[in-house]
Amino acid sequence: MIIDRTKNGSRCRVPLLAVAKNILKRYKNYPINDSKGLLLPVNSNQKMNAYLKEIADICGIKKNLSMHVARHTFATTITLTNGVPIETVSKILGHSSLKTTQIYARILDCKISEDMQKVKIG
Repeated sequence: MIIDRTKNGSRCRVPLLAVAKNILKRYKNYPINDSKGLLLPVNSNQKMNAYLKEIADICGIKKNLSMHVARHTFATTITLTNGVPIETVSKILGHSSLKTTQIYARILDCKISEDMQKVKIG
């Protein structure tokens, strides 16, 4: 999938996980939005946050969900905790500096414990 970054306008190729590909396959027979050439609508950040709030309410989630929280969750739970190198996460998030990613994607305690288990002494 190719996306245009909102902040800096650069174009980025993003590989999709199998689950995302399967979701997109469901829409293969849907008409493409002629004005933009897109299969799915692109909502504003404000609209996405409203949808996330609605989903949280329906699911009984007390946390205030937002796209910002989603980026943090992606960076920590989905990528770093599953062993994706921080350099890769930085590139995916569109950060120009690894320092930004280090601040943005906090390392979870469970990941620290898991990594320490890999250390072999003697």
